[in-house]
Amino acid sequence: MYRSAPTTPQYKATARAGSNIAFIKYWGVADPRLNLPLNNSISMTLGALHSTTTVEWDTAGRLSADQITIDGERAEGKKAERVTQHLDLIRHLAGDRRFRARVVSRNNFPMASGIASSASAFAALTMAACAALNLNYDRTRLSAIARRGSGSASRSLFGGYVEWERGADDASSIARQLFPPDYWTLRDVVAIISTTEKAVSSQSGHMLAMSSPLNAGRIDSLYSALQEVRTALALRDLTRLGPIIEQDALAMHAVMMTSRPSLLYWQPGTLEVLHAVRRWREEDGFPVYFTIDAGPNVHLICEAAFERELLKRLQTLNNVRSVVTSGPGDGAEIIDQHLF
Repeated sequence: MYRSAPTTPQYKATARAGSNIAFIKYWGVADPRLNLPLNNSISMTLGALHSTTTVEWDTAGRLSADQITIDGERAEGKKAERVTQHLDLIRHLAGDRRFRARVVSRNNFPMASGIASSASAFAALTMAACAALNLNYDRTRLSAIARRGSGSASRSLFGGYVEWERGADDASSIARQLFPPDYWTLRDVVAIISTTEKAVSSQSGHMLAMSSPLNAGRIDSLYSALQEVRTALALRDLTRLGPIIEQDALAMHAVMMTSRPSLLYWQPGTLEVLHAVRRWREEDGFPVYFTIDAGPNVHLICEAAFERELLKRLQTLNNVRSVVTSGPGDGAEIIDQHLF
């Protein structure tokens, strides 16, 4: 549960936020400045894959610039600039641009490889930075702020099954919970094909979406797809959910592959897993479906009763380096264990 910031500013706070796996994807922006998406998206917040971030505002003026450490390494270049830009937004909201910040963030899963590390990272950064400045925003407002740093981070503010509304402006492009974590115990079994950081970030890829001749068709199809996902979640019906999430993942990657320049995130191991999933389902009746974010790794969605068998099957594939699993989890929260 989210604990509100103290009534007296402490200038230091730590937050933890889960990553999320999108069933209907966010790809492409309508307004780059406000990071407004082209379409609504729906995801499941992951309880076991998360980022933890501590933010301390330097009220004594000892820092001349923000000091950012991610997974034990000092962030520089574009990584540092992206965090600083988000801190600038929060400084503006607080009405004081003087304070620099020390930020330390750790992920318990590979970042920048298609497991939505920016979602958990910017959700945790937003909650910690705001709490440390005693900005007592509710979760909805925090989701709008997190969206400015990473669109999918808006969804990680909430637990369980979440929809991010496209909206028309900064105030209306927000996330909301559809169902709590315990509503349906789906499992996300992630087949890790590569832990190498992708050459083209999702942030850069979003800017290319509208250069694809397939993008408009995907967007036009999403009204019915979103409604089908909402219905499938409400009914807890994987046979309805699965085909839609597979179709949208393939449609998103088709947009990526036909953008200018073209983005090819898949590797041979990606295709090995996709073919295996379809073979298991068609030949054995094994109820598992795939989805893929912007990277080579494949998320396999099944119900909890089938997870153990799925793990055994993945061990037979040559290109799966490792597997991480998660069920639905809570939204971002303030915790007491600081990283420094």
